[in-house]
Amino acid sequence: MLTNNLGYPRVGANRELKKACEQYWAGQITRQQLFVVAKHLREQHWRLQQDAGFDLIPCNDFSFYDQVLDMSLLLGVIPDRYAPVVTDVNGNAEIDLYFAMARGYQKDGLDIIAMEMTKWFDTNYHYIVPEFTAKQKFKIFSNKLFNDVSAAKGVLVKIPKPVLIGPVSYLLLGKEKQPGFHRISLIKQLVPVYIDILNKLNDDYLTEWVQMDEPFLCLDLTEEEKQAFTFAYTEIRNKCPHIKVLLATYFETLGDNTALAKNLPVCALHIDLVRAPQQLDDVLKDLPAKLTLSLGVVDGRNIWKNDYNKSLTHINKTIEKLGTGRVFIAPSCSLLHTPFDLEPETAIAPQVRNWMAFAKQKLKEIAHLKQIVEGNKDPLAENQKAIESRRISTLIHKMSVKDRVGAIKESDARRNSPFPARQTTQQKKFGLPLFPTTTIGSFPQTEEIRQLRARLKKGELTPQQYDTAIEKATIDVIRWQEEIGIDVLVHGEFERNDMVEYFGQQLDGFLFSKNGWVQSYGSRCVKPPVIYGDVSRPTDMTVRWSHFAQQQTKQLMKGMLTGPVTILQWSFVRDDQPRSMTANQIALAIRDEVVALEKAGIRVIQIDEPAIREGLPLRKKDWPAYLDWAVKAFRISASGVKDETQIHTHMCYSEFNDIIEHIAAMDADVITIETSRSQMELLEAFAGFKYPNEIGPGVYDIHSPRVPTTEEMEALLEKASLLLPARNLWVNPDCGLKTRKWPETKQALINMVQAAAALRKKIHQPQLS
Repeated sequence: MLTNNLGYPRVGANRELKKACEQYWAGQITRQQLFVVAKHLREQHWRLQQDAGFDLIPCNDFSFYDQVLDMSLLLGVIPDRYAPVVTDVNGNAEIDLYFAMARGYQKDGLDIIAMEMTKWFDTNYHYIVPEFTAKQKFKIFSNKLFNDVSAAKGVLVKIPKPVLIGPVSYLLLGKEKQPGFHRISLIKQLVPVYIDILNKLNDDYLTEWVQMDEPFLCLDLTEEEKQAFTFAYTEIRNKCPHIKVLLATYFETLGDNTALAKNLPVCALHIDLVRAPQQLDDVLKDLPAKLTLSLGVVDGRNIWKNDYNKSLTHINKTIEKLGTGRVFIAPSCSLLHTPFDLEPETAIAPQVRNWMAFAKQKLKEIAHLKQIVEGNKDPLAENQKAIESRRISTLIHKMSVKDRVGAIKESDARRNSPFPARQTTQQKKFGLPLFPTTTIGSFPQTEEIRQLRARLKKGELTPQQYDTAIEKATIDVIRWQEEIGIDVLVHGEFERNDMVEYFGQQLDGFLFSKNGWVQSYGSRCVKPPVIYGDVSRPTDMTVRWSHFAQQQTKQLMKGMLTGPVTILQWSFVRDDQPRSMTANQIALAIRDEVVALEKAGIRVIQIDEPAIREGLPLRKKDWPAYLDWAVKAFRISASGVKDETQIHTHMCYSEFNDIIEHIAAMDADVITIETSRSQMELLEAFAGFKYPNEIGPGVYDIHSPRVPTTEEMEALLEKASLLLPARNLWVNPDCGLKTRKWPETKQALINMVQAAAALRKKIHQPQLS
């Protein structure tokens, strides 16, 4: 029986890769220095897995930005607009082309927009969306894969296992950039390049196992997509007979694709038994005689300690059916989604820390499970003590919180009046112009701001000194917004670290790690809170700073909150009760804060829910139940205020077409969304649905350093005004500006305000009376 890992966190225990990439982008280190950091991290992670006793150790799971973008470069799927940045033009190398595709390119006289970004299934990880044309050509373009395999062979005793996104999932992850074809039709052009890659791995690098990630096997598939799977893997088996393909699925059950997956001509199949333990019996039934089963029994998405007894039930059942020689023990998915190491987290209470496991500890859990199967029962007793300790702990349960959730009424999730009445009241009250401008909330968190927070933690500043400095930064940003003519202001959020962490630190039932970073996209890392117990709000969280900011201006000041579903999705959530119950606990806490903001004189309150689409189950049959409680949780948080208080929400990098009626059911007065990278494409769903409420389609891509021109944003707004009534349109960036630099931010927002002014002159539409 072998141990098999699907992937490992890339950024390093201290976010070394993040820091090196950002230094390279800023011109502070050379390309070679960046590669040295990457080499050190790869080798460190390979050795760590080898020392843990793993048999199948992945390589090529490391990425400078995103594994889907890596595949696009490997396969030569490079949009034509990047032709000027291709290798050795203007002194660029492949890595510069790669980063240009991810972040845009605005130098050397060029101005090229970045590729679209969206969420990786139901995670908070983002990937760069491949772009396909009807006559798309594929070829081996990049050597990163082969370089990684060669490097791994120099470190590991055993032959490394390359990881690739499988051909069908790669196509389905992308988008057609021309009408009249479906990307799955490209499968016959794509598979020969995969065959060339696999044969090169076998011939030049003696590769035995290759992991092909095909998570789309856990989604609803069309007949054509199912046929693509059969075609692709039959061709690969016939033309790469010496390669053993491990087909990896995760995040859901195979369900009605079980027979398809089992009968593909591959050597091993990986299944997720954390998310979908019920699928094991169906997979084992009539399993082909030569197919090995990789059991994903350790949670690759959460930080709770594995219950060995539960995992052993699955393992022993499989061994009884297949024997040990056809069984791998593995995490449920890549450990990319978990923090690096629990050992340094000494500030977490020992009792709670004993319930947890990060990526490094999960390797040990998999090794323990193998030891137990082989006869060493010592790890089992200690594990069960920890599991029982958590089950009976008094730290977790608060009856007052549970009783309040149990008392929720339908009226708690409903505003006093329907939207048309609220809109009239708000427009009379606020007197905003057509195309009102605002931002999503945060402004750049400069090194000076971060140093203030660090000095406060170290005791080098008193709380009063810290508050005085934050007040000054807040006043400065308010004056600047007034100066350039933004209509609805924000206070900049300089007092906040992260949009979820900030709230979790003030809510009961949460705890925080010191260094539990996970990658969100590119160099962006987040440190998710851990929800370990019942959630409640002991005191005001944002009122002090929002009230202070409103006192500094006569203009409207937005109060900024994070919504219950996003706090849930972007945390490591307790797994001992339904997620819907935890969401309602958070919703009641946010509701209390919304009411407190209104009492403090804040008339515009934004409750961000960028993760509501992300939390959608992968199988459509499971959507209604999720959407029912998720939308209700938002409405509970937003419905305690008067009609004249305007509720905004924000969502980014989501496909809304399939759930647009549920977005409307949230009944936010204003929704802001990402649309700049998709060139307003996402707005078409709102137009087709005749979305009734107000909407701010983003005109400025904040995930790229490039500054869009006034004319570019004006053109996007004109496109938006053709789709939706002008009186319902707001003007704003795609997302918060925390990660950007001040020079680009200032110029982009000045351009944005000018674009709104230009549209007001072109389009005259009466406000509601």
